[in-house]
Amino acid sequence: CLSEPGLYENTFSIKSSFYSFLSMSPPTPTNTNAGISSQQDKIGQKRARSDSQSCHSLGHDDHHAGGAEALRLTGPDGQTKRYDDEHGIVRKRTNIENVVLDREAAAHEIADALPKEISTVPRVDLFLPEALKDAVFVGHLVTDLDSVGGAIGAAALYGGRAALASEVNSETAFALEEWGMEKPPTIEEVLKENPDAKICLVDHQQTSQMNPNINPDNVVGVIDHHALQSKTIVTDRPIYIDIRPWGSMSTIIAHTFLTHQRRPPMKVAGMMLCAILSDTLNLQGPTTTEWDRLIVAVLSEIAQVDDIQFLATQQFKAKSKELAGLSAHGLVNGDQKSFSFKTEKFEGDVGFAVVETTDDAVIIDRLGDLLPEIVACKKEKELSALFLAVVNIVSLKGTLLLCGPTELSLAKMAFSECTVANESSTLMDLGKRVSRKKDYIPAITRAIKSGWSKPM
Repeated sequence: CLSEPGLYENTFSIKSSFYSFLSMSPPTPTNTNAGISSQQDKIGQKRARSDSQSCHSLGHDDHHAGGAEALRLTGPDGQTKRYDDEHGIVRKRTNIENVVLDREAAAHEIADALPKEISTVPRVDLFLPEALKDAVFVGHLVTDLDSVGGAIGAAALYGGRAALASEVNSETAFALEEWGMEKPPTIEEVLKENPDAKICLVDHQQTSQMNPNINPDNVVGVIDHHALQSKTIVTDRPIYIDIRPWGSMSTIIAHTFLTHQRRPPMKVAGMMLCAILSDTLNLQGPTTTEWDRLIVAVLSEIAQVDDIQFLATQQFKAKSKELAGLSAHGLVNGDQKSFSFKTEKFEGDVGFAVVETTDDAVIIDRLGDLLPEIVACKKEKELSALFLAVVNIVSLKGTLLLCGPTELSLAKMAFSECTVANESSTLMDLGKRVSRKKDYIPAITRAIKSGWSKPM
């Protein structure tokens, strides 16, 4: 059910950018570095927030599509973020910070075009599929955040009910708590109340992923972003289908909210935002599209998020409780930051990823998968060096993964008191050093400024 450019021209009087949004052509990102000083002055007058505070603030009027904190802490060159004022360290803005700031103007314009109240114009209902009204929206087995967040969003949009196909994981539990949402009931509970309830499958369409309690004859719709492969559901009658090649199913739901000029409730917007961040690996995964990036900026504005990076980091930490199931790509890219250096002997970017876990041995045992992924990520992002530190948050100890001679050389100089922990020189015992901000980056900075050079 993709929107047509002129569908609403006689129904609404809305801004021109909103029409381009309806035409399925996402606005071109604009570089926000120009004019950053005035924006920073504006943000600087607002109260600073420590990392212990929430990543969204109801008191802020201008959230800069989730980039308010990045602007408030802008470095002297206008393109970095102050990281440690005591040591004069700045870091490059993360990918997700750049994404939302580059789309800030479009996000503002789209959000401003929506009704200020959550209620919608009655005539909009004419364009919503009647089949989905009062339906139960349910995701796949081994349910994830996109399944749950998308189901909650779809239920709010179409006027139905969200349900769980299976128990939520730690990341989904974090998002529900962060946004003050009640956990939806299980599909078993819903079907016990109403065995003939209409069902809309979200985030899947294969019967192998469908809860076995669902009767395929009661399926009235599918909203998904996956390929149509084997075991796709077959029905005896036409059903509503919305499948788009985007990075997250929640992006589809959020886009439908906007194209129908509906403002999702803040809590619902927050859940869909977290779902998109999860499914796209903080907008760095290979399936990420321009739509995902734009929708993240828009939802950040609607959900009043000031620090999108803080939200993404906290969510990844929640996911770390179940890190054993994450891919090597997810572990290396989940919480990664890069820093630029320029000295007489070295010029380049150094990336530093951190995985915080209660069981570091589980992660370190995957060394054979992680090292090639670090090398691939380093090449893809054109980094001079890339480290991955595995931190045990219970015993407060760190282990550094070294993917090559450059990393080994820099680590030996930065952490001269630490020892290489294996014969292949790919692990270093960092002892009680567990903080990237306080332990890792200052040591790396000192080593580089002291004359370290990349080995030939």
